[in-house]
Amino acid sequence: MNIVFDFGVVLFTWQPDRFLPDFFPERAATPELARVLATDVFSHADWRAFDQGTLSTHEVVQRTSKRLGLDTPVMGRLVAAIPDLLLPVEGSLEILDGLVRRRQQKGDVKLYFLSNMPAPIARELEQRHKFLSWFEGGVFSGDVKLVKPQPEIFELAQQRFALQADQTLFIDDLQRNVEAARACGWQAVQFVSSEQLRQQLGRLL
Repeated sequence: MNIVFDFGVVLFTWQPDRFLPDFFPERAATPELARVLATDVFSHADWRAFDQGTLSTHEVVQRTSKRLGLDTPVMGRLVAAIPDLLLPVEGSLEILDGLVRRRQQKGDVKLYFLSNMPAPIARELEQRHKFLSWFEGGVFSGDVKLVKPQPEIFELAQQRFALQADQTLFIDDLQRNVEAARACGWQAVQFVSSEQLRQQLGRLL
């Protein structure tokens, strides 16, 4: 079985409504305001283009701060701090470690990743986190100019790693990405928690 992991929320924490108040305390003064700001910043087409590698760090900072009336230097510090804010999810790392040991003992699983991630942030994660070397390979959106849920990014990963679709299991927190993987013939699980994932893998493997 090929097991393909998403990164944000699945293997790394991603809680912008919690860290935005540290950068923009007035605009994110309440939990509701923080959630709105998180959506305005990270769910906009500009951030998607940053993920896709078609906007640079400078461009996404300039566009986002102008569009939302945010302080540009502070927005720049926020983007620069993202690698520090993406922390490993311990429960998921335990699952990944167990799969690595299973691969060593039985050889019946291979591990890959498929993540929407801007290239500059991806390079930081590669340098900081040794567990990224546990994967046979992976695809960062910013490197290939494609993003989930575009079918082309799943097709690229399938071709690059010679994955057999019906023997490939994809794990992602977003339903639209899960559905896109299934449309390509992959099996897919929507991540809710590490414990839920552990139980589902136990039934599937």
